[in-house]
Amino acid sequence: MLYPELFKSMEAVRWNMATDIPWDDFDGSKLSDEQAYTIKMNAITEWAALPATEMFLRDNQDDSDFSAFMSVWFFEEQKHSLVLIEYLRRFRPELVPTEEELHKVRFEFDPAPALETLMLHFCGEIRLNHWYRRAAEWHTEPVIKAIYQTIAHDEARHAGAYLRYMKRALAQRGDLIGQQARMAFSKIGVLMASAHRTPQALHPTNLHVNKNMFPDDTVQSKLPSPGWLETWLDQQIHFDKDWEGKVSSRILHNLSLLLDSSFKTVQDLNRYRKSLTRETSPAV
Repeated sequence: MLYPELFKSMEAVRWNMATDIPWDDFDGSKLSDEQAYTIKMNAITEWAALPATEMFLRDNQDDSDFSAFMSVWFFEEQKHSLVLIEYLRRFRPELVPTEEELHKVRFEFDPAPALETLMLHFCGEIRLNHWYRRAAEWHTEPVIKAIYQTIAHDEARHAGAYLRYMKRALAQRGDLIGQQARMAFSKIGVLMASAHRTPQALHPTNLHVNKNMFPDDTVQSKLPSPGWLETWLDQQIHFDKDWEGKVSSRILHNLSLLLDSSFKTVQDLNRYRKSLTRETSPAV
């Protein structure tokens, strides 16, 4: 089981909201209304770890190890929402999300292949790490800069944990499951490493997850300002092609190691994916 080791390693570096955040360094002159509002939107978005956890537990009922790890992931992700809410409570109380605003992002996600979802969230954690690092650079107020740096480190650790479960899927579940895992990881990898080609940000909170609610079936569509994410990325934190390239490079680097291949570009990964498809297709 991976859960006991992951619990121990994450417990060792867990930060304390009361003592590890430099609350006394707050400088109100360095926080604009525009910046404060984006904190509210991120606080609500992070609250969506709740329905994501419900999805993971439902779709991984045959995997108690991974389901147990969800207790760690869920705690730390909800803590991200909580620390952003606490920041607003202290310094911009008029922007604290209401319970209704938070609850709105809790809706049911359609079932999906567990290995594809695992890969999707692995890529999502990598992207969040880079988004929050860029947000920390964009903000000018010291406390929120420290908060974004702190949660960015958490997201990187979460990506590492998901990677451990991806490695386990390749190594411990037999040839058939291993082949399915390679297919799932390469398929989602091509999608998530190609964000520069898509009109919207590729992250689990911005993807459609409930056919019956379409098109209002993304986490972002449930926010008070549904279009805020693109504005935040493009016009505020300026998450440009160079930063998106860093995300793509990290995904390709990790998949190269995971799949024992060399993926310098998305095209390389897509060729690998197509070769797997040919291997599994019945001869005509």
